[in-house]
Amino acid sequence: MPSTSTFGSIVEIPGLLVGHCTLSERPTGCSVVLAPNGAVGAVDVRGAAPGTRETDLLDPANLVDKVHAVVLSGGSAFGLDAATGVVRWLEEHHIGFETGYGRVPIVPAAVLFDLSVVREGDNPTARPNAEAGYAACEAASASTPAAGNVGAGAGACVGKLFGLERCMKGGIGNASVRVGPWVVGALVACNAVGDVIDPTTGQVLAGARTVDGHNLLDTQRAFLAGERGKRPLAGTNTTIGVVATNATLTKAQAKRLAMSAHDGLARSIRPAHTTLDGDTLFALATGTETGPVDLMLLTVMAAEATALATVDAIRQARGITTLNGVVPAAMNMSA
Repeated sequence: MPSTSTFGSIVEIPGLLVGHCTLSERPTGCSVVLAPNGAVGAVDVRGAAPGTRETDLLDPANLVDKVHAVVLSGGSAFGLDAATGVVRWLEEHHIGFETGYGRVPIVPAAVLFDLSVVREGDNPTARPNAEAGYAACEAASASTPAAGNVGAGAGACVGKLFGLERCMKGGIGNASVRVGPWVVGALVACNAVGDVIDPTTGQVLAGARTVDGHNLLDTQRAFLAGERGKRPLAGTNTTIGVVATNATLTKAQAKRLAMSAHDGLARSIRPAHTTLDGDTLFALATGTETGPVDLMLLTVMAAEATALATVDAIRQARGITTLNGVVPAAMNMSA
């Protein structure tokens, strides 16, 4: 069962709600961060194989200055359909960009690949769709979100450079960092091809296992030593997430927040931002804190919150048994 984070969460930023929808037919799902009052949005894509929607409008040079939700989803490109349900929910609640002809909800999205995660008796074609996105909105609240095998993290796995039979369970995690009046929070769904590392100790928490399956391999060390395994296809991995703050930021400043958040991925995932991943992080600024902005501080906080949320995703994950074998979680392994 999913649990809650010990690191805080993104809903500590006033004005944000989080909801999950987890499918029962197969380990997959979607998660939504709602900003009913709108939030300045940005995105930074570092992986070479992303799956995204509505990211061009987040460019600081483009017109729309606020978004109303961000969707994180499993299901690969099929999962982008979840955003359609979020748009419908927002329209029904009269939330969106005013055009003079009605309100148009602005909903960027990113997906991760979990199509290979199938249990005995599952429907392998089950993917998050518009109904799942709508259900995630219905479930959204300001309570600390569930973590682990829920929403976009339901089918997430990590440590796949040596084959799916040697990977471990990923998930979705939360964190927040407070300094003075400022809060920066993160929600991260970790489905990395690499290992997840405790950035404080350097210990591998979850990732590729040794051939016997009983110990952690340390992917980077093995790779640099010349070991090679069953390399997965490009795009069949990816860590996606949202980092948010209560600060009042421009789109350009929010972009810097998203860029710096990727430093948190680099600290907690090894290797990160590979040609096989589609690592994508969104940034949201709700503007509920109107004091002068210390962007340097906020970017440091963003990296820290993202690293903690990534670790949380792994610590909260639970093992599952798939057609590829047992996929253990960090709680079942020792380095």
